[in-house]
Amino acid sequence: MIFWVALLIVGLTAAIIGSRRAVDYATELAYSFAVSPFIIGAVVVGFGTDLPEIANSLIGALAGEGDFAAGNATGSTITQMTLVLGILPLVGGAITIGPQRIVLPGALMVVGLITGAFFGSDDQLTRNEGLILIAFWIASTYLIYRRTPLAGEPTMVAYERRPMRSLGGLAVSLAVVGAGATGAVTAFLEIAEALSVPVFLLSFFAASIGSSLPELVVDITAVRQGERDLAVGDIFGSSLIDASLVLGIGPAVRHLTVDGDLVVTSGIAGAVIVGALTVVLARRGKHDWVTGLALLAAYAALYPLLLSAGH
Repeated sequence: MIFWVALLIVGLTAAIIGSRRAVDYATELAYSFAVSPFIIGAVVVGFGTDLPEIANSLIGALAGEGDFAAGNATGSTITQMTLVLGILPLVGGAITIGPQRIVLPGALMVVGLITGAFFGSDDQLTRNEGLILIAFWIASTYLIYRRTPLAGEPTMVAYERRPMRSLGGLAVSLAVVGAGATGAVTAFLEIAEALSVPVFLLSFFAASIGSSLPELVVDITAVRQGERDLAVGDIFGSSLIDASLVLGIGPAVRHLTVDGDLVVTSGIAGAVIVGALTVVLARRGKHDWVTGLALLAAYAALYPLLLSAGH
């Protein structure tokens, strides 16, 4: 137990250190290519911070643990859109939200969650269904890139244009974040296994919190450095990856058996939360302590909902 606690602390520390450099390099990259910080966050940083979820889904699939792979994907989506997004304004102040940025990824996320719930309703996820979800993520990423306005919040400073250096530094920094978070996830699961809960619920709550640590530390760092567009882009982008690529990559490798009731319940609950959140933020134009506390309450409400569905 002492070893796992030590690994948890070391992993979290590495993730936090790596996140600070990741934000700097991502900001430089956005300036070098004249790309919106939101796009850099949604596409580049989002994929990087989602590496633990991708790894977990693959590991779960190869081990034949369909519930772990599915719970990790859906749980990470909802965790990031409620718990992580809810924490940001509480630690970094109010965040201006551009409706034209979040509506499309929010809508695509809802489609992904509902599709995943439909696919898993028969207690299985097939290879073809996994490939469809992966193709959906590729198409969604292209749409977001093409339809998102260029301009972002005027917080970025003028960096020297060295895109290859920035890209390389970002890759290394995200690798450190991913490695640290993966170590923390492993330690967290070893500690949490003593709870004797269903695999889906363990992965939905425990593994998804652990694997969402990169998003949390990167986005808190970004918000505190004034790069709010980057933080929001990362949350929406990585959550979309979870609802499509992460959910699909496991069954694309191996046909999986899952708990259909839990997959459907979590998928529909996630779609409702994401849809309502997108509408509220688009209309308010800001994310502050009010919506932050509401998201934390929504996340807490999922515990009794899924616990009842799991029995």
